[in-house]
Amino acid sequence: MKRVALVHDWLTGLRGGERVLEVLCRIYPDADIFTLLHVPGTCGPIIESHRITTSFLQRLPFAHTRYRNYLPLFPAAIESLDLRSYDLVVSTSHAVAKGAQAAEGARHVSYVHTPMRYVWDQFDVYFGKGRADPLTRAAAHAFAPWLRRWDVRSTTRANALVANSRFIAGRIKRAWGREVDAVVYPPVETSKFVPAPDLTDEEKGPHGYALVVTALVPYKRVELAVQSFARLGRRLLVAGDGPGRKRLEAMAGPSVRFLGSVPHADLAALYARASFFVLPCEEDFGIAPVEAQAAGRPVLALARGGALETVVPEKSGVFFDEPTVDSLIAGIEEIDRLQRDFDPAWIREHAERFAAPRFEREMRETLARLA
Repeated sequence: MKRVALVHDWLTGLRGGERVLEVLCRIYPDADIFTLLHVPGTCGPIIESHRITTSFLQRLPFAHTRYRNYLPLFPAAIESLDLRSYDLVVSTSHAVAKGAQAAEGARHVSYVHTPMRYVWDQFDVYFGKGRADPLTRAAAHAFAPWLRRWDVRSTTRANALVANSRFIAGRIKRAWGREVDAVVYPPVETSKFVPAPDLTDEEKGPHGYALVVTALVPYKRVELAVQSFARLGRRLLVAGDGPGRKRLEAMAGPSVRFLGSVPHADLAALYARASFFVLPCEEDFGIAPVEAQAAGRPVLALARGGALETVVPEKSGVFFDEPTVDSLIAGIEEIDRLQRDFDPAWIREHAERFAAPRFEREMRETLARLA
């Protein structure tokens, strides 16, 4: 019987990447989990029930809350994990997990959410002026070239790469010079979301609320939505928390409300009664926009990234072209104009293309072929 190791970047919450890991835990119920660091109790019972081994980062000061400050140590930390006794390694990677070193003769299949965004196309989002303190910014600039070289070199440790979208497959080709072996969209729990049958025309229109559901971190570009709705004096609800919250609250007007972290069970009603959902950033795939569509609501999304694969123009949403306030406001005007044409039942049926059972089935088939 094969011994299987699941490798994940870090375990500090239950987000999209951890939903993928949950499915892998179901596929390999006896697998051990290896990760850079783990905050116990944050990842749900499916993951927490497995044996979890961490790297030396687990013991460093403030690692549980400021782990990104240790970015230059990530390669050494992932390489320190001892996987010599495992026949199969399956990693889920948006940073360094794909650089885990399997034993000679073992197989390593990596499900890639993105090449390490901190050192490639989103470097300035994390470490640009005003995004980080001067010391952190200087250190990041010093280490970035070396980290990029490591990121490319370490791809050879995976026998096969699976991308979470065609967009990410293209980013992998540009950054790593390598073709992926498969594209499998990540799982979305569409069954938890249904359209509101009694949603009124007033709620769908300018007097209703638009919704953002995201972590409040730099690359999510939530400030675009906040500034746009503040300028218009229109209602925007922001569900999510993170280090950027105070900065965003400072720029928000009275029409923008921050809800903080909302339990997943409570999101269904927020989605279902929203006028529309707003995605102001380039996402690798974007689970929240699919959840909104599962609730029958249209999406206003930046015309980049994974949204181009999940949102159908004028059928399940509208795209705005540039990451600017003016462009987003033009998108708001367009989605208002189309509200009467959107069919919640059609939008929900479209979202089913990305349902969780589909992901598990496709991953089982892909792993059977590649592992």
